[in-house]
Amino acid sequence: MSIEIIQNILIVLLAAYVTLDNLGITIVNYWAVTTGMIAGFIMGDLKTGLLIGGTFQLMSLGVAGLGGASVPDYGLAALVGTFLAARTGSGLTAAIAVGLPVGLLAINFDVLVKILNNFVAHRMQTYAHKHEFEKMRMIGLVGPLMFALKNAIIMTIIVSVGPKAVNAILAIIPKWVTNGLNIAGGMLPVLGIALLMHYMPVKKYIWAVFIGFVFSAYLKLPIIGISILGAAASIIVYKVGLSKSEAKASTANVDSNNEETEDDDYDE
Repeated sequence: MSIEIIQNILIVLLAAYVTLDNLGITIVNYWAVTTGMIAGFIMGDLKTGLLIGGTFQLMSLGVAGLGGASVPDYGLAALVGTFLAARTGSGLTAAIAVGLPVGLLAINFDVLVKILNNFVAHRMQTYAHKHEFEKMRMIGLVGPLMFALKNAIIMTIIVSVGPKAVNAILAIIPKWVTNGLNIAGGMLPVLGIALLMHYMPVKKYIWAVFIGFVFSAYLKLPIIGISILGAAASIIVYKVGLSKSEAKASTANVDSNNEETEDDDYDE
């Protein structure tokens, strides 16, 4: 068995597993940067996997499937993009040009699987009312199986089509489409960060935003260094807040003891 066949099998299994893991106990997590890294490791190009996964991770910031909503599958997009980039030797442009549409297409499959799972849930409820719990547990496995197949089928098609067909498709795509995707790919991370900041207490900690911007834009400090400084600032802010809370609690206890003493003196 050739190394390419083994890689194809592992990529398909990874696509199925990360979906189940995301719906279950979450050992690996379904972040695009994580799936891209693992896919890069499988394909023997860890750097490309991290680059593509990190790009799709920035696109996904601020996007969450709250309340069961279906959102673009950036984890699957990272898998597809990393596989194609490593197999064909193409760069980030091709990864976004193919991976992002696949991630958007997965929304329709996600909606379909959730609709079908309604029938599974009703069937489980029927078996539960009849006290047929073994059948209830067995039919309950159909739900996770459909979610696993959702990504596995898409990834199998990508793997089966082969890099030559993908290269032919990329050659047909007009230049303005790939340019537009590159522009959108540059804008989406900014939009994701903006959406994320909308739900964060930015007004309260605006000083941290200014400091981070200066370090990044003017002092050219790498993101890891800025993250370390941010973590240190967070620890300081937390300890200062904790000290204030303890001081208030201590003051409240002293006041309470004084009131009890005064009451005892009054009774005497």
